[in-house]
Amino acid sequence: MLNLVENHSLPRTAAFFDLDKTVIAKSSTLTFGKSFYHGGLINRRAALRTAYTQFVFLAGGADHDQMERMRAYLSAMCRGWNVQQVREIVAETIHELIDPIIYDEAASLIEEHHLAGRDVVIVSTSGAEVVEPIGELIGADRVVATRMVVEDGCFTGEIEYYAYGPTKAEAVRELAESEGYDLSRCYAYSDSATDIPMLEAVGHPHAVNPDRALRREAVARDWPILAFQRPVRLKQRVPSLAMSRRPALAAAVAVGAAAATAGLVWYANRRRARLHTA
Repeated sequence: MLNLVENHSLPRTAAFFDLDKTVIAKSSTLTFGKSFYHGGLINRRAALRTAYTQFVFLAGGADHDQMERMRAYLSAMCRGWNVQQVREIVAETIHELIDPIIYDEAASLIEEHHLAGRDVVIVSTSGAEVVEPIGELIGADRVVATRMVVEDGCFTGEIEYYAYGPTKAEAVRELAESEGYDLSRCYAYSDSATDIPMLEAVGHPHAVNPDRALRREAVARDWPILAFQRPVRLKQRVPSLAMSRRPALAAAVAVGAAAATAGLVWYANRRRARLHTA
């Protein structure tokens, strides 16, 4: 259970979330492959390879070697892409592609951490042009993501900052220093053993849908293991909340109407009494 009452006299705290297969059910970057194809950024062969890479990523998880191959492939693929065009494609398709694959359990956790007064930080190996809009969509306070080198408005294919493995842990510590987070009271969530350094950096690490290596580590260290299984559109979570409020709202309306009726009856009776007295 989360501590839902944050003591504001203590140092600030945060919850750090990996993105792919932790907050959303797929790879954030690869999910946009079809949109990049329709936007003319990649050809049909690259689109098919992206779909296959997504399948491999989902089927077996991604260990260090697979992540390195994916990094090299994506870096080569995006060489020469216009950055503004990428941002526009992501903005146009994010609700269609990302909204349906956000885990309901993750969205609930994010809400709980916000209610407890904690910042929510997404820490992802995917590119900033993809991660930042997703972070905004789910209500994250900050985003740490991979940044590509840009020249003349286009990606060069080189990486300026790679948010992966130990680098994620370094980013968490730097944020803690700059924002005043007490890491011993912070939370972290990830599905991959490559994020063990980030999980080790906080006092409350959690393994979410863990790969085999992370599951072994979580069991050995007695870290909580969470199963997220319900992707749901964010806007579909609002009607369910609204539905739960309807009985209370109806009761409030009924009480208000009854009070108003009682008031009118009282006023009418008093008026009649005055008329008879006169």
